[in-house]
Amino acid sequence: MPLKTEFHPVDVPAKPGVYVYRDRFGVVIYVGKARNLRKRMSSYFQPSRLKTAEPKLRSLINSIHTWSYEVVRSEDEALILESRLIKAYAPHYNILMRDDKRYLLLKIDWNEKFPTLTLARIEKPGNFQYFGPFPKGSALKMTLDFLLAHFGLRACRDSEPNEETRKHCLKRIINDCCAPCIGKVTVEEYRQRLEAALAVLKGDIAGLQAELEAKMKTAAAAMDFEKAARYRDISANLEAVFGRKNRKFENPELPDSDPGMLAVKDLADKLGLQNLPRHVIGFDISNILGKLAVASLVVMRDGKPDRSSYRRFRIKTVDQSNDFAMMKEVIMRHFTRLMENETPFPDLVMVDGGKGQLSSAIAGLIEIGAPPLPILGLAEKNEEIYLPGQSDPVILSRHDPALKMLQSLRDEAHRFAITFHRSLRHKQIERSLLDDIPGVGSKRKIELLRKFGSIAALRKSTPEEIAEKVPGLGLSLAEKIHETITAAKKSVS
Repeated sequence: MPLKTEFHPVDVPAKPGVYVYRDRFGVVIYVGKARNLRKRMSSYFQPSRLKTAEPKLRSLINSIHTWSYEVVRSEDEALILESRLIKAYAPHYNILMRDDKRYLLLKIDWNEKFPTLTLARIEKPGNFQYFGPFPKGSALKMTLDFLLAHFGLRACRDSEPNEETRKHCLKRIINDCCAPCIGKVTVEEYRQRLEAALAVLKGDIAGLQAELEAKMKTAAAAMDFEKAARYRDISANLEAVFGRKNRKFENPELPDSDPGMLAVKDLADKLGLQNLPRHVIGFDISNILGKLAVASLVVMRDGKPDRSSYRRFRIKTVDQSNDFAMMKEVIMRHFTRLMENETPFPDLVMVDGGKGQLSSAIAGLIEIGAPPLPILGLAEKNEEIYLPGQSDPVILSRHDPALKMLQSLRDEAHRFAITFHRSLRHKQIERSLLDDIPGVGSKRKIELLRKFGSIAALRKSTPEEIAEKVPGLGLSLAEKIHETITAAKKSVS
């Protein structure tokens, strides 16, 4: 099911399935299951739900940007697919599944000389093979007991069973095991039995069910109805657990499994890029009339934000309000550092702005001798994409994953730059408060900031603490300092 942004109940079938919610970056934030997708999903988009919802649910609803769903045949399939998706994506708003809530798996340890089928709940790395998960736990356990007995597979826990193991084995009494522990079968003969059992796990149950049906009829004809019922139950369990129509998602193809990569591929296609832009960086400038000018660098990998790689810059060489020159400076500084450290270049560079910002960025790259690389400018007014050597911009549909990815990158760069600029501005405003207090000269100002570290820390201190930490200041002046910076708190914030 393709991603959608607007929810209309008629677009969703009233069938069982799994729904997936993503944020504006395409990151999966919640996976849920439903007996009736339309009814369940509609409940999230009712205005009244926001008023009564608890904070966590309210936060989830406000974070939903796109949604998708996958229809399945039954509630059991929905349970299993939900489990798979939660493990694959680890969504922020999902409650982590506890071990005792995981569905059962069947496991084979191929490291063993005589492998057998055992139950497990967690898939671990190694030379293991898993089948499932299976939601019908009780049916699976009874069916496993039947398969072990029917194919004569060992049920003991010893990885290398021997004669000592045999002494404590109940299977020897009822003759339900082919006894590899005492050499009754070779390794090859045992493996043939195991392969026959694996065929059942893979859905080949017709022959076994026919055999069970024949035994059931024979028992019924002999008036042994208890045995006939047992064969009937075994056959029903086989169908419920291993029937082809009931085997689910051993290796599920996740619906819309990676919207980030879909956007990456769409961007490469729409812009005619030779390589997939899996590593994309974006730049933005923030300043007020050239004052406290800063720049931000944000990163997307495979269409998702990589916040650990974000960087921020103080503009050093441009004094006036000149966004073009500032963009050129930060581009030169960043890519000079990459070349000096022999760090791989990104697959694509985006600058916030139109032709002017793009031309400045390209000029900076040429000046430092950087090799050619894909670069574009995104103008916010009409979401126009400017490319080198092209006079006319590329206009994409606002529903294109490629444009949504660039918009997210641009918005994140803008947010990061604005946040940095605002913090510097606040610090400057707060520091200037001390300049307006009579008796606080430059030396005392430096001493106060050195002792307390910041105006915020100074504000939290008492006048007595201020006077004590700065010798010669005096309690009267300390009280004046504390009164001034506390009164100015609202205007600063």
